[in-house]
Amino acid sequence: MPKINVYLPDELADSVREAGLPVSAICQYALQQALRRVASLRKSLSAPLEPGRLAEQFPQLTGRAVTVLTLAAERARQRGDAPVTTGDLLHGLIAEGSNLGLQVLGAMDVDTAAISAPDNAEPAGPGGGDGLRFSAPAIAAIELAVLEAVGLSHNYVGCEHLLIGLSAEPDGAAGAVLRELGADGRATKRAVAAAVAGYAHLRANTAQPAAATGLLTAVRAELAPLVQRIEALESRIN
Repeated sequence: MPKINVYLPDELADSVREAGLPVSAICQYALQQALRRVASLRKSLSAPLEPGRLAEQFPQLTGRAVTVLTLAAERARQRGDAPVTTGDLLHGLIAEGSNLGLQVLGAMDVDTAAISAPDNAEPAGPGGGDGLRFSAPAIAAIELAVLEAVGLSHNYVGCEHLLIGLSAEPDGAAGAVLRELGADGRATKRAVAAAVAGYAHLRANTAQPAAATGLLTAVRAELAPLVQRIEALESRIN
């Protein structure tokens, strides 16, 4: 049977050994679940979009992420059933107006009000034929979003994951816009991880869900040590 190495932090590895957990069985189960999620997503991405039934077509997505896809599809329809591009997805992310992805961009000092979602044409993805479909870069960005959610151990795909996917996808117009503003894939992933940690901290310490300003403060607090370490490394290089 083929072997796959799994690397764990020292503390976690010690805890797993002390607990006597069946690592191989747990990893196999987790990988099977991840494969099912990715396979289900790819099947949905290859089918024509049904704007009125996107929640059914993409059950892994949160309600806000479904709204983003709906707004993106509407923008594409206005161009005459052209493929839904990464620019359309970025437009939907901004137009939705109150998602965690936008708050992450704010914490990264990106002025979302100044972002102009590109309307560049992008090549159609696989599964050609009638109906509204995603462009190839848009498909890649959504797949990256799901993989990032899996990597962060999240059982949902939200706007924050979609933001990571858009910023990391190399060929779409939206990624170029985000990277030019300083929101590259790696930095965005760090910011999303910090945002989720900050939100969890606020939820644990307040009676009500955190307001946007509180979350912004928490995200920046979580990011501060990362920024300091990066600046220290850059000073050594220079």
